[in-house]
Amino acid sequence: MIQAETLDLLEWYRLCQHLSTFAATKLGAIASRQLQLPTTKEESLTLLSQTQEVYQLEQRPNGRLSFEGITDIGNALERANIGGMLIGQELLSIATTLAGVRRLRRIIDQQEDCPVLNALVEQVRTYPDLEQEIYRCIEEDGTVADRASPQLREVRGQMKVVRERIYRRLQEIINKQGGAVQEAVITQRSDRFVIPVKAPQKDQIPGIIHDTSSTGATIYVEPQSVVEQGNKLRQFRRTEQIEEEIILRKLSEQVASLFDDLEYLLAVATTIDLATARARYSLWLEAHPPRFVNLEAGEQLTLRQLRHPLLVWQQQHEQGRAVIPINVQILAPIRVVAITGPNTGGKTVTLKTFGLAALMAKAGLFIPAKEPVEIPWFDQILADIGDEQSLQQSLSTFSGHIRRIVRILEALQIDNSSSLVLLDEVGAGTDPAEGSALAIALLKYLAENVTLSIATTHYGELKALKYQDSRFENASVEFDDQTISPTYRLLWGIPGRSNALTIAQRLGLDPEIVEDARSRVGGYTEDINQVIAGLEQQRKEQEQKAFEAKKLLQQTEKFYTEVSQKATSLQEREKDLKRTQEIEIQKALTNAKTEIAKVIRQLQQGTPTAQDAQKATQALNEISAQFLPNTSAKPQKTYIPKVGERVRIPSLGQTAEVLSVSEDTGNVSVKFGLMKMTINFTEIESLDGQKVEILVKAKATPVTPPPSQTEKPPTLIQTSKNTIDIRGSRVAEAEADLEKAIAQATQSGVLWVIHGKGTGKLRQGVHEFLGQHPQVKRFEIAPQNEGGSGVTIVYLR
Repeated sequence: MIQAETLDLLEWYRLCQHLSTFAATKLGAIASRQLQLPTTKEESLTLLSQTQEVYQLEQRPNGRLSFEGITDIGNALERANIGGMLIGQELLSIATTLAGVRRLRRIIDQQEDCPVLNALVEQVRTYPDLEQEIYRCIEEDGTVADRASPQLREVRGQMKVVRERIYRRLQEIINKQGGAVQEAVITQRSDRFVIPVKAPQKDQIPGIIHDTSSTGATIYVEPQSVVEQGNKLRQFRRTEQIEEEIILRKLSEQVASLFDDLEYLLAVATTIDLATARARYSLWLEAHPPRFVNLEAGEQLTLRQLRHPLLVWQQQHEQGRAVIPINVQILAPIRVVAITGPNTGGKTVTLKTFGLAALMAKAGLFIPAKEPVEIPWFDQILADIGDEQSLQQSLSTFSGHIRRIVRILEALQIDNSSSLVLLDEVGAGTDPAEGSALAIALLKYLAENVTLSIATTHYGELKALKYQDSRFENASVEFDDQTISPTYRLLWGIPGRSNALTIAQRLGLDPEIVEDARSRVGGYTEDINQVIAGLEQQRKEQEQKAFEAKKLLQQTEKFYTEVSQKATSLQEREKDLKRTQEIEIQKALTNAKTEIAKVIRQLQQGTPTAQDAQKATQALNEISAQFLPNTSAKPQKTYIPKVGERVRIPSLGQTAEVLSVSEDTGNVSVKFGLMKMTINFTEIESLDGQKVEILVKAKATPVTPPPSQTEKPPTLIQTSKNTIDIRGSRVAEAEADLEKAIAQATQSGVLWVIHGKGTGKLRQGVHEFLGQHPQVKRFEIAPQNEGGSGVTIVYLR
């Protein structure tokens, strides 16, 4: 299939391998390596939205998505669905996956600008009851816990009693028959308790021989006196296995009953991990999101400073050489681009770079190019790149290319809605005259039937197509005549010129031979090369001027930034100065009031006389001169409304007529329509926008503290319904218990969580859980008389 061949030729699966290294889970890595391309533009837009939202989340301090605990439980779900029994470790993986997806969903739910991710997790159910039941029945090492059932607890208790009896009896035998015992230890063979006995003294300890050492010097004997107890222990062990199987099967059945929901949960987690891998890979590439354009509608394709993603990886991880970006800008009428230039000049790399960019945009990946990134969405991306020569099939280079081109044309006949065709060395491998004619015919056919085609060639005849058909464009890879090497830069609008004779002369070929060759090529070809060389020189001069202009612009921007910063600094200094002045005035007023109060107290201590009053007046004048601001300036005229005047009431959006004015109370009676009302001066203004400013006599007003900004917490009443005790639980178990308790305590508005002090690990885990819960308003450590650091009080929304 030509589409699959194209992916191989463009090394798409190598890019997918790089993408998989950014996945957080095994399922995400597998999905990345097997990345499927969407079949519709809408699917690509959805994938790009997912990538964009995760990309934005990753930039926030607390927005990084965590996939901790999420594992590949697909095989376990399938086996449970067909009636199989899951082992303890598989059940624990299901429980940790449920908890991990719940944490992941909580992070996404807290974001207000992630509609695509929110819609993705909206229908996910994490079943905390199943998770809690698994943790109750299964220990951390995967074994079934005693607490799983009363029967299991009872049989294990009986086993413990029998085992202790056996140990005591064997220890007695070892102590009495020490000479016959090879080593004073109790060991097991075939689930039976035995002691190592010297082979010559085996008759001194009669019993059942279960094993012999490699040398034959030691035999492992189960003494006859403990055989019956050993049989009992084996029966209990079988009963224990039956009880464990009952518990495991019951849990497996619960998992099977939720198969569809759990499978959907796993698919959503994989989708989010894949989106996260795309976002992190795009961030690493310093890539930008593409916008899909329509060339046929007159829009243009723009990819500035486009870099080959595999070469970027090679540069970063394999000490490869620096990646030279290319610029691609294709206007609406263009349907075919012919790229010419010398071998090893980068023509094939250009084709692959552009092809990978189209595939990345289609798959929901950002493109490693500068913004704006504008590229069409292609239904098909088809390529003929490289040499398909095969000795086994007796195919020449030309035959291999033709075979692949035939498959490309067949695919275009099936679906030709929007396609991109990439052809490397079109028409090569045969007679130049016939090859160039075939290449021209093929490119003209593609111009009629394909959205966009890009072809590399050595044939000079293809350079002239641009001047015969407006749908064609020329491009070339730049070549440095001084160093006799390509620069790998792509030049648009200029065809590549032949450099063979120049290179030959620079490399030392006899000048007579070179001149003879030039005369055989003909003056017309040489004239064309001279014209192309002139165009290249003009382009270099324009690029140098553009570089200088860019440098000047950067200097201007830097100067503008410095001026803006200085202006901002001056504004801040002015604000600070005003704040300082206000503080100083307040201090002066406070000191003045204190001094006045002293004078008043002095007058109140005895019978005031005229002389005392005169001294007090003098003291007040001194205080006024020292502390109060100078008010000798002429007072500004103030606006006072008059009866019959029309004023504006901004808060009501109305104009009204003044009925009466009271300067003592600062109120004014107004009428608008049929309504009359009395309002304060501060709520009106003149029709030309003047505000009322009344100078009233200063009155001694008591200084009252500002109202408290926090409400007094209500009286808390602790009951059994709003209290949960999780001491001795693990953090994962505690989260499931807290989820239930919060739902039940919502009406009371408060929840007491008793977690104990201990090492503080459980308290820390509880606080992290509460800090991310949407129903938790705040929480705090309880007072010392209510449990102190062993209890947390949670206030709910």
